[in-house]
Amino acid sequence: MKKIPSIKSVMTAFPHWIDINDSVEASKNMMSAHEISHLPVKANGDLVGVVAFHDIQKMQVGVDGSGLKDVQVKEVCVFKPYMVDMDEPLDNVLVHMANFHIGSVIVLKNKRLAGVFTMHDACRCFAESLRYQFRAGSGNDIA
Repeated sequence: MKKIPSIKSVMTAFPHWIDINDSVEASKNMMSAHEISHLPVKANGDLVGVVAFHDIQKMQVGVDGSGLKDVQVKEVCVFKPYMVDMDEPLDNVLVHMANFHIGSVIVLKNKRLAGVFTMHDACRCFAESLRYQFRAGSGNDIA
């Protein structure tokens, strides 16, 4: 019988992060530059939260997003985000994300930031799993 993989097998390792006192504009620029939707937030080197691109989009003022440089990350980040150890079984993480409508998970190793896993990642993993299970010529075709 196959074992359910852990979150470490699908997380984005060594994620970018932002300081709690940086501007929201800086976090938006970092997310755009790296094509990511969530950034862990640190204060004095400690992990304290997560900021999501969609939360930044909701608060933008003006057509060009002017005003974001005057707002700090601490004003929009989610404190006490969902965090799991990197050996947590993936099914447990997915169920928790779905049940509590959580868009991202901070993955820890020895209580330190090791990775990030988002709902986008979950969808991508599910698509890969479906392609593997139902690949052409597998004999699992219906009708």
